[in-house]
Parts: sequence; structure tokens; C-alpha cells
Amino acid sequence: MGHAGMAAAAVRYLRSAGAPTVAGPVEALPRPDLRAVGEDERAPVDPVRFRSVLGHFATGVTVVTAPAAGPDDPAGPAGFACQSFASLSLDPPLICFMVGRTSTTWPRIARAGVFCVNVLGAHQGDLCRGFAVSGADKFAGVVHDAAPVSGSPRLAGAAAWIDCTIHAVHTGGDHLIVVGRVDALGASGDGVEGAEVPPLLFHKGRFLA
Repeated sequence: MGHAGMAAAAVRYLRSAGAPTVAGPVEALPRPDLRAVGEDERAPVDPVRFRSVLGHFATGVTVVTAPAAGPDDPAGPAGFACQSFASLSLDPPLICFMVGRTSTTWPRIARAGVFCVNVLGAHQGDLCRGFAVSGADKFAGVVHDAAPVSGSPRLAGAAAWIDCTIHAVHTGGDHLIVVGRVDALGASGDGVEGAEVPPLLFHKGRFLA
């Protein structure tokens, strides 16, 4: 089944299921000691070689966002650029993304218990770079509205968006595997011929033109 068919089936499922169940916030894991080998041991695979070889796999690019903790939250909404995103299950509709266990953004998403995956369009490379840095106001000058269920920032111009509740979190080495249950979703144009936004692709350390 193609992506369009999977999305349509997910929409039909969501409509038949009625209102989603709201899950409570997910407790963020503490920052762990990520040493995988002893000081006198050699890593089984050189990290530089690992990055180089895995970089041959082209991916789409997303920005995962979450709402502010409240109207008086000085930190505002949260968001980070994420390549490690995939569809996971059709029934129930689940997606997943991976985030580093030392991420400073993940604890804020975990506390919210909800998030929105924004699939970036080919024209949004600069936007992606802005969300890939730490410590800056990532939403400064970024046009967005609220995703319909979670209230997470939904970025203008994105190729697609998927609004989710955190379903489960699993450990995966120095990353966490976050599974989200899809509450709502949509795509640019949504069936209007010629209105779809082409995706932003990343390959071997750079965006593809």
C-alpha cells in the first residue's frame, strides 16, 4: 500500500474510532551514562565510518514540535529537527521517531505527552537548520498554527503534519524510540492536483536539491 493509501486508511480508522483517548504526560528518562564499551575496549564499529556508510540512506526531514506547558511558560513551545521518523502501524495508527537521550528538547516533549510531526517541504532547508541548533528561540519568525488535537505548533508550508499522543517510549542505545498514536493528520493540498509540496530530502550530510 502506498503512502497515500496508508494515510487515507488511517483517516478512516480515526473517524470510526471517535475521539482519541488523552494519555497523561510521559516522564522523561534521566540523562544516562552512554558509554557502550570500556575504556580499554575498542568500539566494534568506528563512529565516523558508521555515519559515512549510513549517510548513503536518503531520508525525509521533519520537525517534531510540542506545545508550551502553559500560557505563562517562559520556554514556549518545543521543537527539534528529526530525520529518524517512520510510519509504524496502520491498526492502530502509530508512527515513531528517534531522539538522542541527551536531547534537551525531549524532556519538554515528554512532559507535554503530545507532539506534532511536521514533514518539511523542499523549500524549508533553512527552517530545518534553525530547528537543528540548541539554545536559540527556534520559533522566532516561524509561521505556525495549532495542530487540532494536541495544540502543538503546526508549521506553515510543511508537506504534511501528523498530530500525536505519546504511546510508548523504548530505549535504543544512545537514543530513545518514541512511538506516537496518530490523532489527526493532513498533507499539503490534500487531494488538490498540483498543490502538493515536494519533500525535503537529506543524503550524505546535505540536502538534495
